[in-house]
Amino acid sequence: MSLNKQGLNTVCTHVGELEDKQHKGAVSPLYMSTSYAFDDVDVKRYPRYFNTPNQEGLCKKIAALEHAESALIFGSGMAAVSTALMAFLRAGDHVVLQQTLYGGTYNLVTEEFSKYGIEYTFTQGWEPKDFEAKIKENTKVIYVETPSNPLLTITDIAGVSAIAKKHNIVSMIDNTFASPVNQNPIDFGIDIVIHSATKYMGGHSDICAGAVASSKVYMDRIFQLAKNFGGSLSDYTVWLLERSIKTMGIRVRAQNENALAMATYLFGHADIDAVYYPGLPSHKDYELAKRQMRGFGGMLSFELKPYVDASKFQKSLKLIKSSMSLAGVESTLLSPTQTSHALMSAEVRAEQGIRDGLIRFSVGIEEVADLIEDIEQAIADVKVSTSITAN
Repeated sequence: MSLNKQGLNTVCTHVGELEDKQHKGAVSPLYMSTSYAFDDVDVKRYPRYFNTPNQEGLCKKIAALEHAESALIFGSGMAAVSTALMAFLRAGDHVVLQQTLYGGTYNLVTEEFSKYGIEYTFTQGWEPKDFEAKIKENTKVIYVETPSNPLLTITDIAGVSAIAKKHNIVSMIDNTFASPVNQNPIDFGIDIVIHSATKYMGGHSDICAGAVASSKVYMDRIFQLAKNFGGSLSDYTVWLLERSIKTMGIRVRAQNENALAMATYLFGHADIDAVYYPGLPSHKDYELAKRQMRGFGGMLSFELKPYVDASKFQKSLKLIKSSMSLAGVESTLLSPTQTSHALMSAEVRAEQGIRDGLIRFSVGIEEVADLIEDIEQAIADVKVSTSITAN
């Protein structure tokens, strides 16, 4: 049986693992050396060349998970994003990007691309026709993110891929929010898949990493730039990430289940104004999400009613943590306007529908009843304190 044809949890556990030939340990040995022999060897290994034993093993695992031929791991998600984009763009080229993007990607494009003579255009929406309408003669890349951060919009992956192929353009996707557990964009024709491996691949809020997966031809092009940019990952972190991915299937499926339960609860709550979760039939992209996702993910966003102060609400929570990142086994939330999208102007945030009261909720693996109880007590606490202040 081909390892790539095995089930998700089997791939997570076994593909790319290194054999401990000396002691027969059950887990991959960790090779900490940053210096390897250069003579009488098949491979000249060097950490910056992404080819130490632990790096190679982890890359095989990520490639298998994304149904790709090859993969590379990086020091952060933004190292993966920037290297992938810059490998296919040069002065005079143009890139079309989805309107709703992670704030770090938006900042990279708007703050840096003009310095290198690279043109860019953001779509006005996320339908395939919105991307095609922005294509120019010098367009080289189409870049999407689905589900999007933080409003969980869903982009038609197959539709965007078809447009890219029609115009001979490279298609890229940030697949972080879905994870390989819920979505494999390469199966829908996307060329290059990018992850902040800090998130669901790491899953324990203790790793910072990025990943890119694609065909061998495209990954070779990305590698040629990556080795010069120097965004490789330390082998200790590589080892930790390989360990963490072993449980990714179990973790993410539990988070899918919890997020759907929490979204359903919040949708029917009298003190909640809006809920954004593609697993709710009320979500405008629900049918599309069902077609291209195996699970709806552990991320959702919601807005409190105006009389429930969002900042006070977050401070009143006792179990759910206020935290800058996402996708850990613990439930966390944040205000995008103060964190992930803080560097965007208020006007741009408004265009994307990111309001000041929006809260992004990364649902963990806790018991749903305990999460609900925490939200109930926090809302009650804010309402009581607001009432006392008013009086």
